[in-house]
Amino acid sequence: MKSLFGHAVAMAQPSLAVKENLPAKPKGKTIVIGAGKASAQMARAFERAWDGPISGLVVTRYGYAEACECIEIVEAAHPVPDEAGYLAARRIMEQVSGLGRDDLVVALISGGGSSLLPAPAAGMSLADEQAINQALLASGAPISVMNLVRNQFSTIKGGRLAIQAAPATVATLVVSDVPGDDPAVVASGPTLAQSGDRALARKYVDLYKLKLPAAAAHLLAGEDNLAPRSDDPRFANNSVRTIASAALSLSTAAALVRQRGIEAAILSDSIEGEARDVAQVHAAMAREVSMRNQPFAKPVVLLSGGETTVTLRGKGRGGRNGEFLLALAIGLDGTSGITALAADTDGIDGSEDNAGAFVDGTSANRMRAVGIDPLAALANNDAYSAFAAIGDLLITGPTGTNVNDFRAIIIR
Repeated sequence: MKSLFGHAVAMAQPSLAVKENLPAKPKGKTIVIGAGKASAQMARAFERAWDGPISGLVVTRYGYAEACECIEIVEAAHPVPDEAGYLAARRIMEQVSGLGRDDLVVALISGGGSSLLPAPAAGMSLADEQAINQALLASGAPISVMNLVRNQFSTIKGGRLAIQAAPATVATLVVSDVPGDDPAVVASGPTLAQSGDRALARKYVDLYKLKLPAAAAHLLAGEDNLAPRSDDPRFANNSVRTIASAALSLSTAAALVRQRGIEAAILSDSIEGEARDVAQVHAAMAREVSMRNQPFAKPVVLLSGGETTVTLRGKGRGGRNGEFLLALAIGLDGTSGITALAADTDGIDGSEDNAGAFVDGTSANRMRAVGIDPLAALANNDAYSAFAAIGDLLITGPTGTNVNDFRAIIIR
């Protein structure tokens, strides 16, 4: 199981993809900027592949930095932004200001960039943007909704960075962590026009009952700080390429499984929804295969990716993969011949130190044996404590990439 995860992560490494997706060299200077959990690794790969002078600034999560010679790497907080990210966002906007038509801006964008580039709109503070992020993280809203809402209050997201860089050409390289791989959603699309408008953002705020700071609510009610439209002529000469994604990682994992003589089925690379609900569906499918050999004949490995969400109900510890696995452990309680892993490909599930965990039909009973009620733990969003107690956490440390969740269920 762990080797499958490692293989999927290895195939999503920026070092493999950046060199094959270099933009054309400009007549003028080249500025490299970026944000996300994989952005430092992307910057290092770009430096090694680029034949010519470069400079720039990239911001990544604390603990994710890589040594670069020409590109400055700054670390900041994720998933809730901090002062370091705020200052980095300002410096990035300064780096792309005053450029000419012969200049090139290379934007290295990966998941996590939304919180790493806090740039509150006029009348708002960093504390306001932090409060918005916290409300979104607790809401259970999908990433596309979260980023549309975030974009309303930012001076860098939703294509605003590219507008700042105009008339320079902007070439964006994306390591996608979002279901469907829409590059404008990754890191809230600082160089790409967003889908959706202010009216839709208002509907989402109401739908998910988001409590906004007063300054943010005032801005949302009006028409100030609107994001640029996709038909803005300042986007005309720009380009975007998705260089790594969950789809590629899952397909390579499936190929490895088949090389080992077991069939593999990719359910989807873009599954969304409440983690515990997604787990119930996966558990039901795994039991169906185990008992009836349908819709797939065993032995088989069921693979899936995407980004589930967690609506916070308790005060426990854990991320969306842990929540998925705890619900899966309950759904598979007492079954035999089924083993599962779920993990975040960046190596960090939520804000804990684990990438994910392992589950089989004995997991729930082993939790009870050490005094943990799995149902109570799930109600308290405390998957981390439950899996730590039985020694089934998967801890990898930062992996250098981020193509979202990886799930594998082996049925023998």
